[in-house]
Amino acid sequence: MRVEAFSSGRPGRENEDFAIWDDGVAVLLDGAGMPDALRPPCVHGVSWFARTLGAALRSAASSSETLQDALALAIAHTADLHRGTCAVEDALSPSATVAALRVREDAVEWLVLGDCTLLLERGHSVEAISDDRLASVAQEDRAAMNAAPPGSAERRQLHSLLVQAERALRNRPGGYWVAAADPRAAEAALFGSCPREDVVRAALLTDGAARLTETFALTDWTGCLDILEDQGPESLIRRVREAELTDASMTHWPRSKPHDDATAVYVRP
Repeated sequence: MRVEAFSSGRPGRENEDFAIWDDGVAVLLDGAGMPDALRPPCVHGVSWFARTLGAALRSAASSSETLQDALALAIAHTADLHRGTCAVEDALSPSATVAALRVREDAVEWLVLGDCTLLLERGHSVEAISDDRLASVAQEDRAAMNAAPPGSAERRQLHSLLVQAERALRNRPGGYWVAAADPRAAEAALFGSCPREDVVRAALLTDGAARLTETFALTDWTGCLDILEDQGPESLIRRVREAELTDASMTHWPRSKPHDDATAVYVRP
């Protein structure tokens, strides 16, 4: 398995994405950031959570029967590490979306929890796999935020209210699922496998990197893989940043924030 990766934090903020790979396993996490007005009940922070959970998941994936089992073990392990100092069950405690790929002798296995995107090219077809359940909750709060002037104090306040409304529905039936403190979230992950010989190329993208296609529509998923193959992950992220800068007001491409952490992991099985 050949892997190339590049990660770029949101300008002026600590990078809350994390990627790690080894022994036929590639793992990507996108830590759920918080508006400045909210104070999470964790002394460690989102970046620590993403790094710790990601390392635990990569380690567990080397021996677990399934990637779901590995994720459940990693969530439980990470929660136990800071349960004594932090309110890990609180709705505002750190969480992350996850994408993982495991390459075995005869199969490629994958898992997605939350809005990371996994690209799989099989033959001449590219499949994009992402868990969009978060986008279906708190619709009224999201609409109110989107209607507010970009960059305004009103919009920032409404963004905080949206995050609180979303978090109230985190990891519960009828809501959405991410990696936080409850290992049962792993049961809600999307997962699958296919013959190794069928997979030509693959990629793991945080939603900040997937903006190039999903938000800006500057290429399609096949084009993303071509950029990753021909120019590398850093070039893909650079294109995202250039597009963001051309629309700093967020009027041409509406989005919750001008920039986001962006990470791309390219895999040749």
